[in-house]
Amino acid sequence: MPELPEVEVTRRSFAPAIAGARVLDVRLGKPLRWPLGVAAERLVGRRVGEAQRRGKYIWLPLVATAEQPGHPDESGGGLLLHLGMSGSLAFREQPPAAGPHDHFELVTDRGVLRLTDPRRFGAVVWSDGLAVEPAAKLLARIGLEPFDIEFHGPYLHDGFRGRRVAVKQAILAGDVVVGAGNIYACEALFLAGVDPRLAAGKLSRPRAAKLAAALRQVLGEALEAGGSTLRDFKDAHGVAGSFQMQARVYGREGEPCRACGTPIRRIVQGQRSTFFCPVCQKR
Repeated sequence: MPELPEVEVTRRSFAPAIAGARVLDVRLGKPLRWPLGVAAERLVGRRVGEAQRRGKYIWLPLVATAEQPGHPDESGGGLLLHLGMSGSLAFREQPPAAGPHDHFELVTDRGVLRLTDPRRFGAVVWSDGLAVEPAAKLLARIGLEPFDIEFHGPYLHDGFRGRRVAVKQAILAGDVVVGAGNIYACEALFLAGVDPRLAAGKLSRPRAAKLAAALRQVLGEALEAGGSTLRDFKDAHGVAGSFQMQARVYGREGEPCRACGTPIRRIVQGQRSTFFCPVCQKR
């Protein structure tokens, strides 16, 4: 599943090129997770604003222009996009013909933004703004991002207080900290020296500070590497990520820990593989 680094890499790869473009057409394929929520023709003639990201969602403002008369509520709004489990966005001036897994196209005078999603768990949803439904509802339970200035050890400690679930699963829940998916949670817990099986509520303040710093470091490294490509992730220009090549524990079951030489272990938590060093990471 594309996580925060992959979604941010995707946003950066097309945002400058599409900003200011005029929408010429909207093409819909098979239904995605939720309906578009607006007549496609209402989007024609709008200007594309600056693409933003919130967690694993991309917000693409579409602003009505003077030559596009309409109701007052048509002056703002935009599209909230989610890549689901296997989706990807591509932006090309002249894309090839749409295939069976291409389910949304925003055709502009600068190129075509296309969502490809074989499993159709992704979404493209219209909202009149981020502060109103459906965007407000979809974003309501998202926690802070590791790069937010308010994200630090005390915040993480307070957020996990009283939770009996394992700390790795608490990270993946996304309601305290968002964007650290399976790979990045494993890597951050290793850097912080925290056993992934530790109950989240037992994380001490000093260890919460280490984990918060580790989450920022790992996600920063992932952004520099263009994200992770385990199956088919590519940015909007078709470039794959390489973070998985530098992983310290993820996918390295049985291989020696880079710090102590102990074989890396793999367990299953919440139906997801967890990789850790049984020596370097303490409960």
